[in-house]
Amino acid sequence: MTAPHPDPPVVAVVGPTATGKSDLALDLAESLGAEIVNADAMQLYRGMDIGTAKLPPEQRRGIPHHQLDVLEVTEEASVAAYQSHARVQVTELTRAGCAVVIVGGSGLYVRALLDRIDFPGTDPAVRAAWEARAAEHGPGMLHDELTRQDPQAAARIDRGNTRRIVRALEVIEITGRPFSANLPDHTYAIPAVQLGLDLPSTDLDARIDARAAQMFATGLVTETEELRSRGLEQGRTAVRAVGYAQALARIRGELSEDEAVAQTALATRQLARRQRKWFRRDPRITWLTPGSSTLEQARTLVG
Repeated sequence: MTAPHPDPPVVAVVGPTATGKSDLALDLAESLGAEIVNADAMQLYRGMDIGTAKLPPEQRRGIPHHQLDVLEVTEEASVAAYQSHARVQVTELTRAGCAVVIVGGSGLYVRALLDRIDFPGTDPAVRAAWEARAAEHGPGMLHDELTRQDPQAAARIDRGNTRRIVRALEVIEITGRPFSANLPDHTYAIPAVQLGLDLPSTDLDARIDARAAQMFATGLVTETEELRSRGLEQGRTAVRAVGYAQALARIRGELSEDEAVAQTALATRQLARRQRKWFRRDPRITWLTPGSSTLEQARTLVG
């Protein structure tokens, strides 16, 4: 009697930006015969390549990549829409016997894809009212309001993250329930092996500084000018992406090249710390330090 064929593995490579996730994902995909599913919110956008460190097609080793270049910069990225589309792709691949490697640093997108989590609807008028209050009083005041209404949610959302604070208050107003009631626990909808990459802060900061300088040196401003002609400044999500906001300020003459690079590096370091904080809360992630033996360690963990 033939033994049943084991289900193909689903592996998620997560962690802060600039830790080498894309390289490990490619190595794993080659080793497993897998296809790759993106979980970086900004890599969903067509044309946002240099500033998101998106691998160009010629560097993807012939491995199919999914959930890249699916939005125009004028469209708003939606984690609920991503969840729906990405789950279909992962399910179709695994049913066909193909392993999947998910890679990205957008923590909520990873959780939306892998975990049992539902997303309440939206109300543009309610959201606009909270956004107006945020613009007038700043995110700190809204975070105080969220602390009053839902302390558990407030404790999990960074005080400066206006978008998530507004979303939490919107959901509370729409549903009449705490936003924290919708936050996922650590229960898989799609079982996976999660591998985290991280580096000591001093090493990661050096990588981030070098990446910021390289992005501007290799055409980020030109790329941003092209995206601007396609409506970047009219978008709600893409226009706030780290690197592009600074490149726009450079184009408008508000920053010098050196200032734009420095501000991009600073914003990226802040992003990396938020990503680290998010992912470190998940006890299912096994953490690895990038190096010559990382793939071997990862393959042992995947089995």
